[in-house]
Amino acid sequence: MTALPPQPLSPLDGRYRSAVIGLGDHLSEAGLNRARVQVEVEWLLYLTEHRMFGSSPLTEEQKRGLRALADDFGQPEIDRLAELEATTKHDVKAVEYLVRERLHALGLDSIAELTHFAATSEDINNLSYALTVSAAVRETWLPKFRAVIAELRAQAKQYRDDAMLARTHGQPATPTTMGKELAVFVHRLERVREQIEGGVHLGKFSGATGTFAAHLVADPEADWPRISREFVESLGLDWNPLTTQIESHDWQAELYSRISHANRILHNLCTDIWTYISLGYFRQVPEPGATGSSTMPHKVNPIRFENAEANLELSSAVLDSLAATLVTSRLQRDLTDSTTQRNIGVGLGHSLLALDNIERGLGQIAIDRQALADDLDANWEVLAEAIQTVIRAEVTAGRSTISDPYALLKELTRGKRVDHAALIAFVEGLEIGQAAKNRLLALTPAGYIGLASELVDYL
Repeated sequence: MTALPPQPLSPLDGRYRSAVIGLGDHLSEAGLNRARVQVEVEWLLYLTEHRMFGSSPLTEEQKRGLRALADDFGQPEIDRLAELEATTKHDVKAVEYLVRERLHALGLDSIAELTHFAATSEDINNLSYALTVSAAVRETWLPKFRAVIAELRAQAKQYRDDAMLARTHGQPATPTTMGKELAVFVHRLERVREQIEGGVHLGKFSGATGTFAAHLVADPEADWPRISREFVESLGLDWNPLTTQIESHDWQAELYSRISHANRILHNLCTDIWTYISLGYFRQVPEPGATGSSTMPHKVNPIRFENAEANLELSSAVLDSLAATLVTSRLQRDLTDSTTQRNIGVGLGHSLLALDNIERGLGQIAIDRQALADDLDANWEVLAEAIQTVIRAEVTAGRSTISDPYALLKELTRGKRVDHAALIAFVEGLEIGQAAKNRLLALTPAGYIGLASELVDYL
C-alpha cells in the first residue's frame, strides 16, 4: 500500500511535462479522439454536401454546430467517450455514437445513418493519425528543431574566425575554426529538415479490405475511388489508392526514420559540445542559484547536453521500433499497430525534450578564445602536413631535390611535441625556393585553417 496519490509513470508526463506539453494536444488519447471526431464529421458533411443517398447539404449553422464537436472538444467529450467506450469496448464505435448524439441534439436524426458510413475503423484511425502526427510535427517538433538550427547557425557565423586545434582520432590535427565545425552540423540538420518537411502524409478511405466493396454495393454508380481521393485530400492529406484494411504506414516509417536520423546528428553535436567544454574551448555560464555538484561547489556540469544525449537515444529507440514494426501487418490486417502507434508521442516527446535541452545548453556556453590559442600554441607539430606538402610541390616544380618529404617530417614530428623555434630552424634548413620558405616561416597553427572561415558562407 502507498500513501502517494496517482502518479505519472512516464517522466514526459511528470518531471519534464512543461517541455513537451505541446505534443499532448495532438498525440494524446484525447488528441486522437478529437481527430477521430473531426474525420467522422467531415465524412458525414462530404456525403451530405454531395447529396449522397438522397441527403441534402446542411445549413451553415448546422455545419458549424456539427464541426463544433471537434473544434470545442474538451473534458465533457472526453468523459462522455469514456462512458460510451465502457459499454462498446471499442474506441472508434464510441466516437461514432458521440457524433450521433450531436446529430440528435441538432435535430439531424434523419442523416444519422450516414455516420461512419461504409467505413471501417481503420478508415477513421489512419486519417486521424495522419492528422495528429502531421500537426504535432509541424506545430510543435519542427519549430523547436528549427530554433536549434537557427542558434547553431548564429554561433557558426559568430565563431567563423575562431581558430582551434582539430582532433582526428582524438589526436591533434590540422586546425579548423569553431564556426566551421558548427556549420557542419547546421548543414547536416538542414538536409534532414528538408526531408522531414517534404515528406508525404498518406491516408486511405476504402473500406474493410481496401476494395470499396460495401461502397459499391450501396451505390454501384458512384466513382468511389474519386470520392475517396477527394475526401482524403480535403483533409490536407495525400491519398493512398492501394491498401489492405489499413493504410500501410510506410509514410510513418519514413518520417520516424528521418527524425531518428536527426536525433543521431544531434547526439553527435552533443558529444562534440560536451568534449569542447571538457577541453575548455567553451565555458559554461552558471545559472544563478544552480548547483553543479552536491559536494564540489566549483562545478558547472554540462547537464543540458548529457540530458539531451539520453533523451535522443530513448527517442530513436522508440522511433526505430515504430519504423520497423509498423510496416508489417499480417495479411489484410492485424492489431499490432494499434498499440505501437499509441507510443508515437513518447518517441517524439523524448526528441522534443532533447531539443529543448540543446537549445538551452547552447544559450549557456561562451567560447574561451584564450583556451583555443593556448592549445594551438602547444601543438606546432600540426604544421608538419603543410611543410611536407609544400616540399612536394617544390620537388615537382624542380626547386628541390628532397626525397620522401613525408618521411622527413614523420621523423621530425611523429609522437613528439615540436615547438616554434624547432620548426623555424627546420624550415630554414630546407632546400626549397625562397618564396615557399617564406610562406612556411610565416605560418602558425592559428593561421593554418585553410578556407574554414569562408566555408561558413555555404550555409
